[in-house]
Amino acid sequence: MTGRRPYPSDLSDARRALVEPTLASRRRARTERALAFGRPPEHELRDLLDAILYVDRTGIPWRCLPHDHPPWETVYAHFARWQKEGVVEQLNGLLRRLVRTRDGRAPEPTARIVDSQSVKTSTNVPAASQGVDVGKKIAGRKRNIVTDTIGLPLVVLVTAASVRDGTAGRQLSTAVAADHPTVGNARVDMGYKNAVVEHGATRGIDVETVRRDPATRGFVVQPRRWVVERTFGWLMNHRRLARDHEALPARSEAMIHVAMISMMTRRLTGETIPTWRGT
Repeated sequence: MTGRRPYPSDLSDARRALVEPTLASRRRARTERALAFGRPPEHELRDLLDAILYVDRTGIPWRCLPHDHPPWETVYAHFARWQKEGVVEQLNGLLRRLVRTRDGRAPEPTARIVDSQSVKTSTNVPAASQGVDVGKKIAGRKRNIVTDTIGLPLVVLVTAASVRDGTAGRQLSTAVAADHPTVGNARVDMGYKNAVVEHGATRGIDVETVRRDPATRGFVVQPRRWVVERTFGWLMNHRRLARDHEALPARSEAMIHVAMISMMTRRLTGETIPTWRGT
């Protein structure tokens, strides 16, 4: 879509070059099938991704997309398709390896950090996919995230807030062992308990519980675990993630991936990330 003024959430040319090859390869396969029915693509990939980033960054409903973006129905359809086909997750993996390589690290990590975040939901979220986190007194959903040692997500799992960390932790350990076999150790908090430690051992992962000193009072930075807490802070720069607005948990996971795509592309190109406080 040409001729419109750019938004702060839009991709620059340098950032677009990082993600467009993956999206373009997917589109080529679909275009070949679509042309058989006489329906070539109507919108540029860049415009579609810019619209998704706009929703993620500003937190608006899909139906409230500004009219200088493609129609919201088209934008949401592409977002849903990219989520189902694993495109946003694939982009996260590609960008994570690029960031790690640029920082002088191996493309694949050898350690991981696990934590969860309970968030409230909007009124459109089905009650069946929600729950209550009794400890934090939050009714909604829980985001379970596995990151590498610099805070870049490896696995994201969204569940009802009532699902215990130990239950989610076992699922995360299984996913990490399958997708990231180089990971040999993990750090978790006390919420994951012995079940996750034992389950990790069956997958060849040494799980270490980072214990809080009972003598301390108030907020205290925990060794290594602060990295994943910082990742949650990065996500909160995206207003769509201040609550969980997605009807499906899988779409919530995709929104987290979209936020990290925005962050990692800026990190790779050296562009600043504007915050709502103007810093």
